[in-house]
Amino acid sequence: MSDNSEAPGADAAARPDGAEPPRSTAPGPQPEPLPFFGTTWVDHDGGYGPRRVGAAVGSLAATVAACFVLRFAYQGLEIADVGNVVGVLVIVMFAICSAIAFRKTWEGFGRRPADPAREASLRGLKTIGFIGSLLAYFLRAFMEAPGERLRRTEYEEALARYAKRRSARTGNPAARKGAKGKRPKRK
Repeated sequence: MSDNSEAPGADAAARPDGAEPPRSTAPGPQPEPLPFFGTTWVDHDGGYGPRRVGAAVGSLAATVAACFVLRFAYQGLEIADVGNVVGVLVIVMFAICSAIAFRKTWEGFGRRPADPAREASLRGLKTIGFIGSLLAYFLRAFMEAPGERLRRTEYEEALARYAKRRSARTGNPAARKGAKGKRPKRK
């Protein structure tokens, strides 16, 4: 979340092209964009429905294509005549890695990782089990944009904190101080 507390264009110099990033004119926290969805998840506008359908169909198509690639790789092992043990080990390895990748990807849609270093160490395992990650993305697209619930919860909490901060600072502070601590004039 960004609090939008900086002056517009304050970080334009930090961008390589020098262009100003797109910003909302509303003060307060801004929603974090989701891959393929941007910020359309906030109000479910801007083609949110077709994007969800596209994400589901695309991830399913990628899963099917990946299964064909793995099938061709397994056929290559059969042609090389490496033996049944190696074939079984490859199948078991992809099955276990896919199950772990599915679980970790599914959990990632609901909460931020507690230990980013552990997540980084699992990156290779999740890469091997990419079919599980694609399948988790496909299934999650039926319920919501993948990661929407997490981002919505964080965004609503940030809005509530912002509203609380703003309501605590309303009014003229000088008028409040003057009414409480004003000394009577001496004659």
